[in-house]
Amino acid sequence: MNISFLDNWRKRVGSTREATLPAAIAADPDGVAELFAECELLRARAGQRGLELDDSPASLSALDQLTPIWRDDPEELPWVGNDAGLYLGTVLVRTVTGAVWDILAGGKPVVVLASGREIDVVAAGLDWAMSGSPELSEMYAESAESGPEAKTR
Repeated sequence: MNISFLDNWRKRVGSTREATLPAAIAADPDGVAELFAECELLRARAGQRGLELDDSPASLSALDQLTPIWRDDPEELPWVGNDAGLYLGTVLVRTVTGAVWDILAGGKPVVVLASGREIDVVAAGLDWAMSGSPELSEMYAESAESGPEAKTR
C-alpha cells in the first residue's frame, strides 16, 4: 500500500528511493515514529465520535467499540485500516519495552518486539477495519504479553 506521509517525508529528506527508509529509522527513529503516529484520518473519525486517541492501550479498546461506519465507504476503508494499524503500532512502541518500528523491503512498516517477533500492524489494522477482527486491543494484549513488561507512561 502506498503510504502518503512517507512520500511527504521523502520530499523533505530529498529521497524517492524506498531503500533509504530503513536507514532513516536508524538515523531518526523518533522522527519516523512521529510520522507513523499521525494517523490523521483515524484520529479525525474518532474525534467526530468524541473519542480522543491518547496513544494508550485503553484508547485501542475504545476504538474497538466504535460503530464501523467507514465500512460503508470503500474508498475510505483501506485508509482507516492503514491508520488503525499505524496507531496500534504507535501504542505498542510507546508502551511496550523494547518495541520499535522497522521498515521491511517494499516499504512495509512493522513493529519489532524485544523478543524479535515482527508484528504486521498495518495488516492487523486493515483486518480490523474490514471485519472488526482481530480487535486492536486484543492484538495489543497478545503482543504486549510476548514482550517484556509494559513501559510506564
